[in-house]
Amino acid sequence: MELENQTRLIEFYLLGLSEDPELQPILFGLFLIMYLVTVSGNLLIMLAIVSDSHLHTPMYFFLSNLSFTDICFSTTTVPKMLINLQQHRKSISYRGCITQLSFVLLFAGMENFLLAAMAYDRYVAICNPLRYTAIMKLHLCFLMILLSLFISTVDALLHGLMTLRLSFCTFLEIPHFFCELDQVIKLACSDTLINNVLVYVVTSALGGVPLVGIIFSYFKIISSILRMPSSGSRHKAFSTCGSHLSVVSLFYGTAFGVYISSAFTESYRETSVASLMYTVLPPMLNPFIYSLRNKDMKRALRKII
Repeated sequence: MELENQTRLIEFYLLGLSEDPELQPILFGLFLIMYLVTVSGNLLIMLAIVSDSHLHTPMYFFLSNLSFTDICFSTTTVPKMLINLQQHRKSISYRGCITQLSFVLLFAGMENFLLAAMAYDRYVAICNPLRYTAIMKLHLCFLMILLSLFISTVDALLHGLMTLRLSFCTFLEIPHFFCELDQVIKLACSDTLINNVLVYVVTSALGGVPLVGIIFSYFKIISSILRMPSSGSRHKAFSTCGSHLSVVSLFYGTAFGVYISSAFTESYRETSVASLMYTVLPPMLNPFIYSLRNKDMKRALRKII
């Protein structure tokens, strides 16, 4: 009971990117700009899709949900980092850390499933164009969103509750600017075998299945495109998939970079930079990727602006 009470009173310390006091205002300004760009860019994407009737299709329905998820994903981590930079402190409460950890898992899972749903949408559009409207009905799109939300919520609650059972003693420094699950588990002074097994099993299942689905979808898409007779048809088909494929590469590329860097480097700064690439850059760049590579989105954004 005494150890449990101590656990509830402890604080974690987010080491962030740098301890140099002179860099704190620069980092604060940089991340504030990045956060504002992320929120405003994704809000513009959502507003353009809602206001333009030509964009009321399954592809843009998933894109609007992806933009909303990106806003939530960034809001889970960046504001706390900005507060710590502005107040020159690195602490986060025990409850705050577990809450942040759970929401990061929730929105990362949502982004993972949404990218898989968008890949399936492009697969149906290119490989079965005549049956597209019959397959991708509105109720199926809503069902895919609700299923993604349900699975991601269960995953976040499961890891959050399993983390609550751990006890923490000393050396509570997290080499990130947010509470990352793997780093929090490493700080526990109680048995973490179940937590580690759960992380590997659930991450492999919930991360691997959507990724395999995306790879399979694009394998079929590329095969269908290469069989098209005219170069104009091939170019049009590639252009409809280019934005999504860029976003997929950015998300999974940065995510894999985090785990590779954490496995092969002992420097917490390099690990923090890798986690920054995973949590901050994709939500900020996604609106630019879709607006620059998509003629329909450009037209809708011009109408708003």
